[in-house]
Parts: sequence; C-alpha cells; structure tokens
Amino acid sequence: VKMVKYEVTVFTTDVADAVTFNDVFIKLVGTDGESDRIWLDRYKGALSFVRGADSTFTVSCPVSIGSLVLIELDKQSPSIFPQDAWFPAKVEVKSPEGKTYKFPIHRWIADSAVHRFREAKALRIFEDDNDLGRYSRMQELKQREEDYRWDEYLEGIPHRMKAKCLFSLPYEVWFSFTKAAEFIYTEATGLLELQLKGLSGCKKNWPDIISIHQVFCCKNTAISGTVADNWKEDCFFGYQFLNGANPMMIQRCSVLPDNFPVSLEYRSLADEMKSNLKKKGNIFLCDYKRLDGLKPNVINGKKQYLMAPLVLLQKTSNDKLMPIAIQLKQIPAEDNPIFFPTDGFDWLLAKVFVRSADFNEHQLGSHLLRTHLLAEVFAVSLLRNVPMVHPLYKLLAPHTRYTIQINYLARDFLISESGVFPQIAAAGGDDMKTLLKRLWSSVTYSSLCIPDDIVERGLEAVPNFYYRDDGLRLWNIIHSFVNDVLSFYYKNDAEVQKDSELQKWISDIFEHGFHSQPGTGIPQSFATVADLVKFVTMVIFTCSGQHSAVNSGQFDYGGWMPNNPSSLQQPPPTTKGTTSEATLLQTLPDVNTTVKGMSTLWLLSKQSTDFVPLGQYPEEHFGEKQPCKLIKRFQAELKVLTAEIKVENLKREIPYTYLDPLVAENSVSI
Repeated sequence: VKMVKYEVTVFTTDVADAVTFNDVFIKLVGTDGESDRIWLDRYKGALSFVRGADSTFTVSCPVSIGSLVLIELDKQSPSIFPQDAWFPAKVEVKSPEGKTYKFPIHRWIADSAVHRFREAKALRIFEDDNDLGRYSRMQELKQREEDYRWDEYLEGIPHRMKAKCLFSLPYEVWFSFTKAAEFIYTEATGLLELQLKGLSGCKKNWPDIISIHQVFCCKNTAISGTVADNWKEDCFFGYQFLNGANPMMIQRCSVLPDNFPVSLEYRSLADEMKSNLKKKGNIFLCDYKRLDGLKPNVINGKKQYLMAPLVLLQKTSNDKLMPIAIQLKQIPAEDNPIFFPTDGFDWLLAKVFVRSADFNEHQLGSHLLRTHLLAEVFAVSLLRNVPMVHPLYKLLAPHTRYTIQINYLARDFLISESGVFPQIAAAGGDDMKTLLKRLWSSVTYSSLCIPDDIVERGLEAVPNFYYRDDGLRLWNIIHSFVNDVLSFYYKNDAEVQKDSELQKWISDIFEHGFHSQPGTGIPQSFATVADLVKFVTMVIFTCSGQHSAVNSGQFDYGGWMPNNPSSLQQPPPTTKGTTSEATLLQTLPDVNTTVKGMSTLWLLSKQSTDFVPLGQYPEEHFGEKQPCKLIKRFQAELKVLTAEIKVENLKREIPYTYLDPLVAENSVSI
C-alpha cells in the first residue's frame, strides 16, 4: 500500500536544560482524519531533542488527512531514564501537498500526558469552526482553570495565583535554569561579601557618613556615584521627584492644602506662591497622606519613625525644580514645624524624612502593587481564559514571562512576616497590610495610562521631565503597534463584543484585580476596538516600561543609603535649631538594616543574561505574515526611540535610561 508522507521537524528551544531523553510521540490531526500516534525514533540517538536541536522525522498515513488542525505531543520515560522536563519551541510539518504548517509550543512539557497544540494561525472562538479544534480549545482552558486558580493573599489588594509552594507552580511559568542560577548567585554573593566585611550582623549606628561607603564599595553604577555626591543638594532632591525611581508622587499645585499653612510661617514666600499659583502654575506638591497614622515598625528592638510629609516645590527661572517648604506630619501643630531651605541642618534632616517616606510608598505602591501584582492579574487571567491559538494570547504571552514566579518569591521573601521588608522598612510592621490596602484603593485606570496620568497631575509642561517625555513616546509606539495588530483581527466593534474569551479576560481582571469596583474606571467589558486597544496598550506598558521606570533605578538612587533610607530611628525635630550631623547619624538606619536594604536593591536591579528587551519576541507565536510584519515595524520604531534617547542623554545632566526599549524588559521578571 502506497503511503502519503508528512515531514515533521521538531525544534527544541536553545535554553539551558531544555533537553529530553524521554521517548517523544506525535499524532497529526487534520480536517479529514488523523495519523497514528507515532514514536519519533531517534535516528540522531540522544541528540534528537537536545538544546537548540532541530530533528526531522517522517509520519506516514494511508491517505491525506486534509488541512492540519493540531498536533498531539507526549513523552514517556523509558526504563533507563526518569521523567524529565523538555522545552520544545515548535513543530513544523510539511504535507504531501507541499504546504508547511507551523505549530508554536514554547512551553515546558514535564509529564507524560498528551498535549495538544494548534496551528499558528490565530483564531478567535467565533471563527474556530473545526469540531476537534473547538474541543481542544475547551480542554485547554478547562485544564488551565485547574492549574491557575485565583487566591486572596490579602483582602483589598489584587488576587494572586494559588500555589502550595514554589515548586507547585506549573512548569511553563518557571524561571529558566539560567535565570534561576543567576538570581541565586547574585543574592548569595552579595550577602557573602557583607558577611565577610562584618556588616550584616552589626546592629549599631553608623559612626560617620563616610563609613557608609564600605557597603558594596565595588558595586557602583553610573548614577550611584552622582547620588552620593549630590544627595544634600536641593536641586537634586527636586530632580528625583521627576526622574528618580518614583516619578509617581509629584503633581501641580493649584490650591495650597488647608493642612499646609505656609502663609502663617513665611509670609513673603506665601505671597510669591499665590502669584505663581494664579499666573504660571509653577508650584508643585508631593503629599504622602497615605502614610498618615500608620504604626511604625520595630527593628533591632528599636521603634522606627515614618512620617507622612507634604512637600512644596517651585520651578525656577532656570527650569530647576526646587523644594521650598516641608511639613513632616499631616496635621498642623506647634510641634510640627514647617521647614524651609534657610533652616540649615534641620532642612537636610527634613529632606531625609521625605526620602524615607518616599522609599516606603514607592516600594509598596508604585513598584509592588502597580506593576508586580497588577501584572500577575493580567497574566493569570490570560492563562485561565485565553487559549494559545487566540490572537490576544499570542500578543501578550511574552509580556507575562517569569511574572508569576517572581511574584511568588516577592511575597515569600520580601513582604512575608519573615521577609526582608519587615526587617528593614518603617512601613514593614503590623500596619503594612493597612498601607497596602490604602495604596491599592487609590489606583485608577487613568493613573495606569501615562497620557491620562500626566494630564491629571498637571505635569504636561514641566521642563526636564524625562519620565514623561520618554514614557509618552514609548506609550505611543506601543499603542500604534497594538492598534495595528488587533485591528487586523477585529474589523469592527461587534467582533470584539462577541468574543467571549476576550470578555472573560477583562471580566476576571475587573473582579480579581479591582474587586469589581466601577469607581476605578477599569472596564468591565470591551465594547469597541478602541477600548480593547487602549487597555492592551496599558497592559504592555505596565509590564515593560512602567516597571522599568520604577525598578531599574532602585540601586542607582538607593545604593547610597542616606538618599533613600528604608527606615529612621529617631523622631523628627519638634523645634528648629536642635539638630546636627550627630542627630542625622542617630536617625539613619543601623548598619545591618542598611546592608540588608542595599543588597536587596542590588539584587532587584540586576538583569539576568536571558533578559529579553521590550519588543523582542524570540518565541514565534504568530503564523500570519501581517502580524509578523507589524512586529518588525514595532522593533524598528523602538530602535529609533533608543537612538533618540541616547542622543538626548548626551545633553542631560544625569542620563535617564529606564524607558529606553533596550533597558525595559518585556515582562515583570525581577
């Protein structure tokens, strides 16, 4: 009997530990039938499925099975080998009719179960008209609903993925071997260096400012040295509200807050501010009111201090942003003086209290909640509700890489009761949960979309605001790409409305991320293509550029502890003229608190060698020519932005690189 032959090529991903020594089996499923389940005999021997290999086999059928719909893959361990984990990239099948079908996989297979993978062409549920294809789609989501379950970590903040332990996470969301090894190595070597210097166990105050240079004296960045040299300067203090690790606090001040009675303290300054408020809009406010009333932590047996300051800043004629007044507590009182630049050492200490407040709000709010935990909501909802063949999955899967595992580690090792944050941070005590709830309750859809956020904060015209300038350009490039890709698949609003998988994705995000609160502005469903495009743009920007903006500069600006103290050990002055450098040294964190904090910032700022920059898609999910062409155009536009940022950084006093597409990673993975 003459058989028709299908040429099957299996590609194993070129990453460490991707190899399998198990027996691999395949079945081809077409519109007119299916092949037998065939063992892919190892004509290459043990090299058939090693890292980076592509191996070709022949699958024979009595007759053509028509257009290929899916493949079934499984692997079984022979008696001499244990069950292992294999990371195939894709399978290509050349039919007897001469057509080549591509089946993207890009996931770990660690068991002996049968796994089904669809042909690369993206299909929405209402156009998936093959019975076997629809059954495969249903079974995939049924299994994913079991694997990716929602769980409440803390009432009032985004839900997480349920997992008994780190090793119970599905293989497909694990770090690569390279990522895991480098993460452990960076952490271990940092701690060892500090132990060898005798710093990690020292619970004493720093004897002088110079001694702080002992910590990681060889681990400097291009910016950390500048920070150490300029941390006392007012212009640098103001600069950080725009371009430091937390550019999310500053807003234009159109009306002086009632609880910030500057006019009672400093009449001439008040008159000047009123003039600026009316005419130019040159006054700005940073208000840390969400920290008010929190019970501070206890570290090394000592009560810590966390203020809820208000800071007024003014744009000067030479386009500098200068602080002009600081009040460290929310309620005006005789023992809560307003500090001014003329107040000598009191003024420096007041700025230190502001920087410490910013550290705590930044770490839990701008960083953890608004990027990490939010990105996990996007990822879990995608994995639960959207099959691999859906265009949204193909678009967003690269932006979920490693997010679930890094968040598990963050909860376990950073914010748990025994984690690093409770050991080093003023907000890490009993009221940390209260603060997390407060911070999340303030998040709105518009605050997550940088064009809307900049307008709402009144920052459209602030000079030298590189986070805004680079961020808006990056947002626009992402928006254009997302619009082109999704418009290719959704020709009108009606198609968006009838895509039940798409609607379930946003519905789950609204429920499990934002607790079904309509006041957040988060859409409960998608009514138009434009609605969908904007939301997906926000998702990609949050997971890439926004995370980079609040993460990548942590060691740059926090590597010199006095600029970014995680906690403070003395209360602020209640009267002026009573402080000195000795007061500052008594107020700054102990030695061991300092080094734990700095080693953590070093770890969280360290890129792994398998880092994937924004817009680079080594895993090929799309099969159609048009989205592949759009990806290349996206990459070209990102390359132009990188070049523009590099040129502009030559003119900037301090380079701002965090929104350079070569610096921003595709996903929240560190």
